[in-house]
Amino acid sequence: MTDLTTLYAQKIKQGDLARDPAQEAVLDEFERIGSALATPVKRGFFRKAPEPPKGLYLWGGVGRGKSMLMDMFVKTLGADIPHRRVHFHAFMQEIHGALHQARKKGVTDPIAPVAANVAKSVRLLAFDEMQINDITDAMIVGRLFAALFDAGVVVVTTSNREPDELYESGLNRALFLPFINLIKNRMEVRELASPTDHRQNRLAGSRVYFSPINPQTRVDIRSVWEDLSGGSAEPLTLHVLGRDVVIPAFRNGVARATFFDLCGQPLGPADYLTIASAVKVLVLEDIPELSRTNFNEAKRFVTLVDALYEAHVQLIASAAARPEMLYIEGEGSFEFERTASRLREMQSADWGA
Repeated sequence: MTDLTTLYAQKIKQGDLARDPAQEAVLDEFERIGSALATPVKRGFFRKAPEPPKGLYLWGGVGRGKSMLMDMFVKTLGADIPHRRVHFHAFMQEIHGALHQARKKGVTDPIAPVAANVAKSVRLLAFDEMQINDITDAMIVGRLFAALFDAGVVVVTTSNREPDELYESGLNRALFLPFINLIKNRMEVRELASPTDHRQNRLAGSRVYFSPINPQTRVDIRSVWEDLSGGSAEPLTLHVLGRDVVIPAFRNGVARATFFDLCGQPLGPADYLTIASAVKVLVLEDIPELSRTNFNEAKRFVTLVDALYEAHVQLIASAAARPEMLYIEGEGSFEFERTASRLREMQSADWGA
C-alpha cells in the first residue's frame, strides 16, 4: 500500500501536481489516520478495543486542493479498511431517508439505530464539502456524529468554513453549537492555507462560455468538465423544503447539468440558492434562445444566474447565442439586460478569484 506522502511526491514528479507547501503541511494528518487504521487490532475477551484515531476537519478556500488530498488519501487505504467517500449533502439525504423509514416502522428515536447501521459498514467516512444550511440537518448532526464517533467511526471531511462558522446565523443555532464542540474534540482541525487557487489556475485563460452550440463547442465544454472533474462523477441530491433537487453529475464541488435540468423544472429561489451554496463550479449546457415562448424557463434562468452571481460560483456554459443575444424579444427582454451583463462579468479571468 502506497502512503499518501509517497503518492503525492510521485504525482509532482510526473507533472500531475505542482508542489504546494500548504498541502504538504497537512499530509501528516492523513498519514496519522491511515497508520492508525492500518494497525492490526489485538482482540481478546478481557482486552478493551483501542480508541480510534481522531478524525480530520480540513478547511480552507476553494481550489486549494482539499478534496484532491482527501481523494488521494482514500485511494491509499487498503481493502481491509472499510471506508466510504461521499459528498456531505448526499450523505445527509441518505440519513434523512433512513430516519423516515425507521419512523414508519414505529421507532420513536431512530438516530441511534441509523448511526449503528452506518457504523457496521465503515471504519472511515470521508466527506466532501461539509456545510450545514438546512435546519433539519442542524438539529440531528450532533447526536448522529456522537453516535458514529462512539461506535469507532473515523471522520475525515473538507469544508470551506472553519467549524465556528458552520450554520452561522442559522435558525436555533444555539442547539447546533454542541456539534461544533464535538468536531473540535473528536477531530483535528487544520486549515489548508495555500495562497494558490489551483482550480482557478486551471481555468485561467480558458473559455468559459461556448457559443453557438455545435459539435465542436460540445467537445470543448466536455473537455473542460473532464479536466475539472477527473472524468468521474455521480448525481447529487439536495434537500430543499421537503423536496429533492437532483444535479445529474457532481464531483469535488464541480457540477454539470443542462438548462432543462435546472430551468425546465418548477424550481424556485430556494432551490437555486441551495445549489449555489453546494457547488463551486457549475457547467451548464444547452442554454437556448429565450423569448415569450419559454418565458417561465427564462425567469428561472435569471433567478439561477442571480444566485450563482451572488455566491460567486464559477459558471461554464454552452449557449445558443452570446449573452446579449439570448433574449432579444418578448416580455422580460429589457430586464434580461442585467442578466446578460452578469453573464459577461462571470466570464472575466478573475471572476472566481
